[in-house]
Amino acid sequence: MTDTRQTIKFEKMHGLGNDFVVIDARDRPDGLTPALVTAIAHRQCGVGFDQLAVIESGEHDAHLVFYNSDGSTSGACGNATRCISRKLLDESGKTELTLTTERGTLYAREAGNGLVSVNMGHPQLNWDEIPLAREMDTLELPLEGKPTATGMGNPHCTFFVDDAEAVDLETLGARFEHDPLYPERTNVQFASVIGENHLRMRVWERGVGPTLASGSSSCATAVAAARRGLTGRQVQIDLDGGTLHINWADDGVWMTGKTMHVFSGEFTLDFLEAAQ
Repeated sequence: MTDTRQTIKFEKMHGLGNDFVVIDARDRPDGLTPALVTAIAHRQCGVGFDQLAVIESGEHDAHLVFYNSDGSTSGACGNATRCISRKLLDESGKTELTLTTERGTLYAREAGNGLVSVNMGHPQLNWDEIPLAREMDTLELPLEGKPTATGMGNPHCTFFVDDAEAVDLETLGARFEHDPLYPERTNVQFASVIGENHLRMRVWERGVGPTLASGSSSCATAVAAARRGLTGRQVQIDLDGGTLHINWADDGVWMTGKTMHVFSGEFTLDFLEAAQ
């Protein structure tokens, strides 16, 4: 009897240590369930990732779907978008891409020297777009530390502190991710101004925990810093995993940085069946 079961191929990538499992489902169904996503995310018994990204066929170059390591979905993931853009640019020989996500249409382009720039769209600044639980000023929320709320296709809560290194990220990140002001939970950032248009930032991602970098968090923090008059609209952000350059331009928030394809692999049938 012919075995008709199918394995699933994947690629492991990272952007400044923000790591991803990428599944190319343009030619076949991805076969994912929430249970399988969390099994793949396990860093001892699976592969491990901060986010899992699926490439699907779309009306433009591709459609991207993102999952957090707890099995929940995310509307945006900037670093994963950059990594996948690098793959698609190399495959196609193009210098520009048009991608669709739950966030909407995003644009990517070759930035030279192996760098990729992605336009993450216009920031969402109104309370109901982010979303928050009720109407309020998003520049300074009624929380300890007066953080700024920003939407980048996913919600963000940015604290500006004297020393980002001294923050208890594990405790405060978990607390504010689940604050009632954010009905869909939130990503949490702690940022310090360390020079002119230069920020140091640490990140707690909703559904994940501490990460070495986050593209959408970097965009949200750059927007928040500019709104509060702490920086201009073009900034360098130093994260635990490296540096991103953010430009809040008239056509959206552009993010530029390095990417890395680490390895390619294939999930065994035994693993897939045990994880369902």
